[in-house]
Amino acid sequence: MVLCFLMRETPDRGAEVLMGLKQTGFGVGRIVTLGGHVEPGETPAQAAVREVFEESGVTLTEDNLEHAGTIEFIFPGRPEWDMSTVVFRARTWTGEPEPSEEIAPAWYPVDGVPYPQMWPDSALWMPEVLAGRDFNAVVTLAADNESVAGIVFS
Repeated sequence: MVLCFLMRETPDRGAEVLMGLKQTGFGVGRIVTLGGHVEPGETPAQAAVREVFEESGVTLTEDNLEHAGTIEFIFPGRPEWDMSTVVFRARTWTGEPEPSEEIAPAWYPVDGVPYPQMWPDSALWMPEVLAGRDFNAVVTLAADNESVAGIVFS
């Protein structure tokens, strides 16, 4: 999996991050970050470029990506859901975000991220991304496969 945080500074609103309302599939109804699965033969960077374009119409190049970290998601109740995720930031791209079948993108202030509308683990690791720090984390989910049982940073 890959996640890609598009970030910008605006004179009137300050630092913002692009996320969107998930409209189909896993996580429908939640505010999520752009991203998805790495296809066979793709690198994580190639997948991030493709996923951002598919979900928002924004064009990135691999040179626009900044490695932000990694997250290992562990689902003890559903081990087949375990996933390794590479996280990127981007501050340069071409185009304006447009809604897709999967995501309704919107800009959110970095100091006003809607964590209650997101996956519960997001509030634990996303501040690292938004602060510009590189991180590695292991997130272990609880039996309900949504609540966080624990997080370890390394």
